[in-house]
Amino acid sequence: MITIISGTNRPASNTLKVAKYYQKTLAEKGLQTHLFNLEDLPGSLISSDLYGKRSAEFAPVQQLIANTSKFLFIIPEYNGSFPGVLKTFVDACNFPESFYDKKAALVGISSGKYGNIRGIDHFGGVCSYLHLHVLPLRIHISAIKAELDENGDLFREDTIKFTNQQMDKFIAF
Repeated sequence: MITIISGTNRPASNTLKVAKYYQKTLAEKGLQTHLFNLEDLPGSLISSDLYGKRSAEFAPVQQLIANTSKFLFIIPEYNGSFPGVLKTFVDACNFPESFYDKKAALVGISSGKYGNIRGIDHFGGVCSYLHLHVLPLRIHISAIKAELDENGDLFREDTIKFTNQQMDKFIAF
């Protein structure tokens, strides 16, 4: 199973738009995926699902993650890194079965001009610790508001070219 993680819990985020774009494009390439939006995390996550505790609300999320063999993380830039909710989510998942020796691809987005290079690098360190094997081609989409059309799709030729390359490599990974 392949799961796309929309790496923020911000409502109506550009991250979710990019995640949906990847899901749609991967489907056109013949790859069916699940999309998990961090907005769907239990509101009590911090008090109910860390440090060995497990709530009934988080159990289906944990099952989804445990059943996933490949992840595609869409990660926005928050304060020069990645969102704290993404780290909390990873911390809440069972170790090692959630991520250990599985595969992932990383996509950084930002409203600035660097496409979350630093945050993707930081998250790459977390992936290394988890033994999550990361596709070497990491995509960084800057000025995300200018990259999405009115339907929430990427439309710039060079961005489509690079995201397609990454998706093709992810399928073969």
